[in-house]
Amino acid sequence: MAGFLPAAPGLLWLNAARLISLAPSDVIIILLYFLTVLGIGIYLRRYASTSNDFFMAGREMSAWVAGLSFLSANLGALELMGWAASAYQYGILAAHFYWIAAFPSMVFLGLIMMPFYYISKTHSVPGYLRLRYGEATRALSGISFAVMTLLMSGINMYAMALVMKVVLGWNIHFSIWVSSLTVAVYVALGGLYSAIFNEVLQFFLIWLGALVIPILGLIEVGGWSGLTVRIQERMHSSDYVHLWSTLGTFSGNPMGVHWTGIVFGLGGAIAFGYWTTDFLVVQRAMAAKDLRAAQMAPIIASYFKMIVPLIVILPGLLALGVLPYRLVPETSMRPGLHSYNEVLPLMLAHYAGPGLLGLGITALIAGFMSGMAGNVSAFVTVWTYDIYQPYIKKDGTDAHYVRIGRWCTILGVFLSIATAYFVTQFKSIMDYMQALVSFFIAPLFGTVIMGMVWKRTTAKGGFWGLLAGTGSSVAMYAAVKAHPAYLRYIALSPDAKDMAENLYRALWSWMICMLVTIVVSLFTTARPENELAGVVWGCTEFPAAEPVALWKRPIFWAAGVAVFFAVLQWMFW
Repeated sequence: MAGFLPAAPGLLWLNAARLISLAPSDVIIILLYFLTVLGIGIYLRRYASTSNDFFMAGREMSAWVAGLSFLSANLGALELMGWAASAYQYGILAAHFYWIAAFPSMVFLGLIMMPFYYISKTHSVPGYLRLRYGEATRALSGISFAVMTLLMSGINMYAMALVMKVVLGWNIHFSIWVSSLTVAVYVALGGLYSAIFNEVLQFFLIWLGALVIPILGLIEVGGWSGLTVRIQERMHSSDYVHLWSTLGTFSGNPMGVHWTGIVFGLGGAIAFGYWTTDFLVVQRAMAAKDLRAAQMAPIIASYFKMIVPLIVILPGLLALGVLPYRLVPETSMRPGLHSYNEVLPLMLAHYAGPGLLGLGITALIAGFMSGMAGNVSAFVTVWTYDIYQPYIKKDGTDAHYVRIGRWCTILGVFLSIATAYFVTQFKSIMDYMQALVSFFIAPLFGTVIMGMVWKRTTAKGGFWGLLAGTGSSVAMYAAVKAHPAYLRYIALSPDAKDMAENLYRALWSWMICMLVTIVVSLFTTARPENELAGVVWGCTEFPAAEPVALWKRPIFWAAGVAVFFAVLQWMFW
């Protein structure tokens, strides 16, 4: 972070190159937001007295509250800044990360996997792995997940600080510490209760503030048809406005990826890994009041996920059509230029005036704090239940574990602050994010799904499969960083680009995990079937669902989102 001084009141507006200044009305809106989230945390502290309340919100959330929180926990810096930047760089191809990378896996979680998570009454995904495979696999996944959540939280902190620096000229250290300490206070006080209710508030604030850009932008360019004409004229190509028609070859699209990478790498390994095994989001569904609500939560969230590109992808496309200058990669930055990562704040500065600007800035802050709070609350639960309780203090009281959870929240935030500075060592937010996903998430899905559907999977098979998948992903990443020419072997083409390598690396690591799990399981002893009730398909008797009208059933809403998904693919083919 060279070039920035320690935060002090007189240094908050030290960057003369800031894009905009806040009017008094904007400052009032931002201050009201911070006071509101702190007030929610203080108020909900009375409802977080037991471990079940603090870590699982009492398991009494409605399907809609759990669903909105499920999505809001994902609406962090990656969504708001990373994919707006990627839309500018790759065009509408970035929308694949919302559509094919969301609908199939979120519905699969709701219909197939959530019953196992919910009826086992586990507090976390590593907790499920303990029931299925034993302590060794639980420890490996718990430690790796704790590390990942802290690193992810750093993304949100750094991205918010970058926005405040670029847009307002605020000192980057001040921005990191103010946002992180606010999250620490309200999560430490109210636990998951506070995180969920603040995430629902943040969900509406994000939409209210972020819609300014697409509405005013489409008016300026004359609608979608006018925008496509502008992009084609400026980029001398129509590749930026088509979802599938350019994916027949690696060289035929800006992302440098083939459709197999999108379908199997993104829609398969990455999407299923993230939405079905990342405890950051799964924890919200687990907090639902009953099994049907738990199944509905990710399905409800999938509808909103389908329209998130309106506030994330569309601003990046509008930037291609309206900004009078070209943005550059982080690695090409020079004085006077702006990078891809600055697309969203630049577009906010382009359209928003007093009042609207405060609302837009508040939306960005809400998104970053939502993502950070989600990571911190998930980290606290996994640390307390899957590391501290089984390996450090097994016989603590319920009050003791709540106290540990609160202190761990503070510790987690300070560790996240350290990782926020670590993010600056990467070329871009997306480079950092995709590395984490392929390291920890894609192999984990292989371990979880094999354990759920194949009763022959053994404890040793699950452990060594997960270790092999994670290790191979790290090895592939390191090999390409050391020798960039190796990308052609991992992504299967000399024309492949960085994003293609991310997708295929995740796919390979998932396949390696599955292969090692199968081979080791065939040569080791499986558990008796009577020990697999509640954790393996075919060995589990699910409780009979209460009779409800068809339109209230998860399968009905899953069919509806499938139709929505198909229409979107056809519209932007």
